[in-house]
Amino acid sequence: MVLLQGDGDWAAGDQDQNQNQDQKQNQDSDPDPVVSSSALWSRRCFTWEEIAQRSGRGPPPQDRWLVIDRKVYDISHFYKRHPGGARLLSSHAGQDVTDAFVAFHVDKLLVNKYLKPLLIGELAPDQPSIEPTKNKMLVKDFRELRASVEKMGLLKPNKLFFFLHLAHILLLDTAAWLVLFYFGTSLMPFIVSLVMLSTSQVQASWLQHDLGHLSVFKKTKWNHLLHKFVMCHLIGASAKWWTLLHSRHHAKPNCFQKDPDIDMHPFLFTLGKKFSVELGIKKKKYMPYNHQHKYFFITLPPLLFPTYFHCHTFYIAYTKRYWVDLAWMLTFYIRFFFTYGSLLEIKSLLAYYFIFRMLESSWFVWVSQMNHIPMDIYYDKNLDWVSTQLQATCNVEQSLFNDWFTGHLNFQIEHHLFPTMPRHNYWKVAPLVKSLCAKHGIEYQCKPLLTAFADIVHSLKNSGELWLDAYLHK
Repeated sequence: MVLLQGDGDWAAGDQDQNQNQDQKQNQDSDPDPVVSSSALWSRRCFTWEEIAQRSGRGPPPQDRWLVIDRKVYDISHFYKRHPGGARLLSSHAGQDVTDAFVAFHVDKLLVNKYLKPLLIGELAPDQPSIEPTKNKMLVKDFRELRASVEKMGLLKPNKLFFFLHLAHILLLDTAAWLVLFYFGTSLMPFIVSLVMLSTSQVQASWLQHDLGHLSVFKKTKWNHLLHKFVMCHLIGASAKWWTLLHSRHHAKPNCFQKDPDIDMHPFLFTLGKKFSVELGIKKKKYMPYNHQHKYFFITLPPLLFPTYFHCHTFYIAYTKRYWVDLAWMLTFYIRFFFTYGSLLEIKSLLAYYFIFRMLESSWFVWVSQMNHIPMDIYYDKNLDWVSTQLQATCNVEQSLFNDWFTGHLNFQIEHHLFPTMPRHNYWKVAPLVKSLCAKHGIEYQCKPLLTAFADIVHSLKNSGELWLDAYLHK
């Protein structure tokens, strides 16, 4: 999540050079933006109950407030202009977002300049710093852990790691074409080329994920630039489209109507034990959910990329006028159809394209869903940062293969707690996170890779059976 991100990006967003210059000029003359803004507002004090009522729900006027470090901000008008999307910011209305704010914003000084005009007051002196729905001691211990992580330098990237990762992506991409060029287009070279290109594409997906989280370079602009190259040119999708969706997923993972990754409920699948029972009691049946663990194999894994993602990325890029992304995306299709079109006939070319998209999609879906679908899925409970992430995520055992195959998303827990941390440092912070979970009695799930895959199917089967039982008998 990025509460004040720019155009769906993970920091304050794409800032032009003039803004950066203004920032530098003001750093010496302007004291801390939040503190200095005290002259702009009368010191109003609020209770957590008052803030919770400003969630944007109910009859007009639908006020939306946020709390960051005991300061209260009115986003009632700003949320619609929020570059990261109105739904992202409004999903936290009426809540404290301090830990999420710290987790995702790299340039705090710049973002505070946007916060300054939104500041309307602070929590009353008799109000606790932590919301009643959140675990006070857990929040305190996690903030201490994050401070330790920063001191240990675990948020600093190793550029050589990412350079080598990009190099092996480009090598596989080039080799896929060279196999067809030197060995012809018979069945065996065709298959070998498909495997190479699919592998390159998936590994590029993991790299663009790193870039989208601003974890490759210290400077935001370099992450943005290379993100467009990898996501738009190498993969053929919009970088801003991805960030728009993925930031909402990180903000409220597995929260219905807030996490777009579970939007397939209830139209294609019924997800989560509670939702499945609710759907059955309401006698709703969009699909034969009791068979969803079977039709999952022929729907989501092979078809997500070739169908839905294909259309959606272009739709969002066009409707939101991401013209730069669209231009970069076109370079992928020009390059692909020019290079491979010189070797394959039109039917073989289209078959090649659709098959590698299906292979890429299958790989991506199994890896991305193994950490979330088997976990708790329900409405937003407004829990603390750690509890929110741990209830919705699990890990897969570490190995060199698992790290490479999953793009280090086998460390999903650490990734969700520290979204801007470079992935090569996940294994270093994992023991600290385990200790934190053990201290507070939070389950830290870690599974073998194949078990994690099987749990997707088992979870879908159990949800379908719960739906059927409620549908027939309640």
